[in-house]
This record gives sequence, structure tokens and C-alpha cells, in this order.
Amino acid sequence: MTSTSEATGPGAAIESLFSVAGKVAVVTGGSRGIGEMIAAGLVKAGCRVYITARKQEACDATAKQLSAYGECISAPVDLGGHEGVVQFADFLAEREDKLHILVNNAGATWGAPKEEYPLEAFDKVWNINVKAPFDLTVRCLPLLRAAASPADPARVINIGSIDGLVTSSVEHYAYSSSKAGVHMLTRHLARHLAPEAITVNAIAPGPFRSKMMAYALEDPQARAQVAARVPLGRIGDPDDVAGAAIFLASRAGSYLTGVIIPVDGGISSNGR
Repeated sequence: MTSTSEATGPGAAIESLFSVAGKVAVVTGGSRGIGEMIAAGLVKAGCRVYITARKQEACDATAKQLSAYGECISAPVDLGGHEGVVQFADFLAEREDKLHILVNNAGATWGAPKEEYPLEAFDKVWNINVKAPFDLTVRCLPLLRAAASPADPARVINIGSIDGLVTSSVEHYAYSSSKAGVHMLTRHLARHLAPEAITVNAIAPGPFRSKMMAYALEDPQARAQVAARVPLGRIGDPDDVAGAAIFLASRAGSYLTGVIIPVDGGISSNGR
């Protein structure tokens, strides 16, 4: 049996510092890849988590799987357009009176040689990667404000990329420029939302197992080559990105805003 002193000792204080238990969170694009990794971490840490995805079957399946560890609600919706953003924001407002954590993760990419690169790629990728996170954040402001306090701000966490920090050898011009845009959008929103006790930060992941990286990671030889370019010598694990998100969402991260955190095994510091 744990004594009162043990329950309130140094270990309990540190656990409380990183706790997100009881918070309401949204993870867009949460049915797979980095979004699923973050959603799983938040569910296991005691959050009630809403995940979105375009495909209902995939969204429902991931929510069912994660519900084995806690509370995860499927919200299939296409956030690539304003109508989908409004639909989801209304859906959330009907069910919650506060939103503590908003993770803008849903994204798209498009690769092609520069002389064949279609201009419509910029429209699609920027709409999903930059415009939708801004639109959803603004639409969720009433719920974020309701959850916010100076001691425990509401949190917006945008998912950028190391490709928005350093130049990639892959020809995905709309993607890399959009992720640089996500990083600046993060800083700009952080400045204007700080007086309302809402922090806005970004995580810039390196190589993780996801659909966007499938072309390079499904083949063992290609995977080994990718890992060899990472100073720490490996591909990112789910706990790596989930841990960064939990830190930013917890009391431990309450004094950070406008920060871009590379979770990349050292790639960005090495300049690739």
C-alpha cells in the first residue's frame, strides 16, 4: 500500500509535471503514421482523443484499436476544404465545452521532377498543410479559450517537417515550402495567441514509418540507407514523436510557445 508521503513525493511531482490525464485532444490525420503515433501516446496518457481522417473505415479502425487503452473517438472528415473544417468544428463543439490540445497533423505531399511539377500541386498541398491548420485553429478558438489558463495554457501543436528546415534531395517543392510555411504560421499564431494563454508550437519530424516515407522505408536496403544518414543511426520510433507531443501538452511545456522542435535524430543540426 502506498503511503501519503510516497504518493505526494518527488516522483509524484515529476509525474504530475508531465501529466496530460483528463485533457481533451484532437489529432487530425490520426488514423495512421505520425498522427496515429501521437494519438496513441495521448490516449495512453489519459486524454480523451478525437482523431480525424478522410476515410471512415481507417478512422473507425484506428479509434477502435486505440480505445483498448483509453478513450478515442473517430471523426471521419475531409479537412482539405473549409466545409470539412466547419463540419468538424461544429461536431466537436456539440460534444465538448473545452479543447485542451489541438494537434494539426493532417498533411499531403506531391513529388515530381521540377520541369514536370504541376502548379496544382501547390494548391492541393498548401490547402491541406497550411490553410487547413490555420482554419481549424481559428474555428476551435472558443473551445481552446475555454480550456486555457495562465497556469495551464491550451495547446496547439502543428506538425511541420525537417524538410521545412533543411533542403531535401527529394523533389517535393510544394511540400517542403508548405512545411516552412507551417513553421512560420506557428510562430505568428504563437505571438498573437499568447495573451490568451494559448501556446502554439511545432514538431518537425525526421524519418518515421509513415505513408509519406513508405517509398523509402518498406525496402530493407533503402531503410538502412535512410537510417545511415541519421546521426543517431535509426528511424524514429512512435514514442519519440509521442513523447515530444506529450511534453508540449503537459505542464512541463507550458512556458514554450513559437518553438519548432526537430525530432529527427540530429539530421537538421547536421545540415543533411
